Amino acid sequence: MSKERIVVTGMGAITPVGIGVPSFWKNLQMGISGVSVISRFDPSELPVKIAAEVKDFSPMDFLPKKLVGQTDIIMQFALVAAEEALAASNPKADPERIGIVLGTALGGITTAAHAQEQITRSGSYRVYPYLVPKMLGNIAAAHIAIVHGLRGPSFTLNTACSSGADAIGMASMLLKMGQADVVVAVGVESILCSLMDAGLSSARALSNRNDNPTKASRPFDLNRDGFVMGEGGGAVVLETLDSARERDADIKAELLGYANCTDAYHVTSPKPDGSGEILCMQKALQQAGLAPYEVDYINAHGTSTKLGDRVETKALKAVFGQQAGNIPVSSTKGATGHLMGAGGVTEFIACIQAINEGVVPPTLNYEQPDPECDLDYVPNRARKVNVKVAMSNSFGFGGQNTSLIVGEYKMKQKG
Repeated sequence: MSKERIVVTGMGAITPVGIGVPSFWKNLQMGISGVSVISRFDPSELPVKIAAEVKDFSPMDFLPKKLVGQTDIIMQFALVAAEEALAASNPKADPERIGIVLGTALGGITTAAHAQEQITRSGSYRVYPYLVPKMLGNIAAAHIAIVHGLRGPSFTLNTACSSGADAIGMASMLLKMGQADVVVAVGVESILCSLMDAGLSSARALSNRNDNPTKASRPFDLNRDGFVMGEGGGAVVLETLDSARERDADIKAELLGYANCTDAYHVTSPKPDGSGEILCMQKALQQAGLAPYEVDYINAHGTSTKLGDRVETKALKAVFGQQAGNIPVSSTKGATGHLMGAGGVTEFIACIQAINEGVVPPTLNYEQPDPECDLDYVPNRARKVNVKVAMSNSFGFGGQNTSLIVGEYKMKQKG
């Protein structure tokens, strides 16, 4: 595979703390929480009544009425995020050389769940003609291609909560293989329906702090009790350095390393010794040609689950050694909740913003230290840090492990 350098020239985000990258980043720095009582459906009979919804989102503000009617909410998020990223990048490549890789864990699960509820209530099997296209995960990428006339490679990935991060990784592989000159990498998710609420509650994965929603997601805190469902979308435009230079593009950052591996251990729990996460981070560093001490900031997976946060802390210590305690590590899920397939992209964007603005976002609600989670988690307030290299971790059900390393574009290249 080619050693072609890969750069980021556009970004888009739609999240529970802001629509658009500027709003998303500003509110992350301010420590705004996007968690509140669920309004998308009636949660009164469910054990968990809170989530991080995308607030004040009206698809009609962004999309034609006909298209809104034909799309699931994840497709709307994907279209809006991709539009922002493409507008910022303004790629000049032949449409046949522009590809799309989209990651989502559960696709149009809310459309499927609501349709089944309607059938059960009414007893009628008369459903909307666009029901199936609204459920299919790959149709989000298809809509982006149709709207923008993109005719290059198109893939949709499902690696659970690592899906968005893997979309970025696969996009880089397509570029290095010469299959495209530009690739839009997108991560999207919305699982806000009673079916997923009930299922994740039964698995004891969710926080049940219904009486204090903004304090519910508390990564690495001693009193964490589970993650908070979130929703949203993120998009980045990746292209070869040659392509970006040829048109004098505004390069936001450079993708330095990507790795994916699996625990081969359990369908929901991470391997307790953290060996899969350790291997993944080490492989990403190796691909980037960097030593652990050269990483200035880590955006942790940090979902606010008892086991997950503990294992990630252990893995970070194993990879970064004595330096681990000196590296700022934050989980933006304290603010956004767990965006699942979208998180890998929005958190990658947060890393790029940290590099470009010299500020790392905080971990909200970190109040009581956990003896087993004893790193520098940037508690509650953003911090000025000179960041030249950042790592973003995404870990998912099934033992999925993904690490991305992004760096300042002008940084000195090794080798």
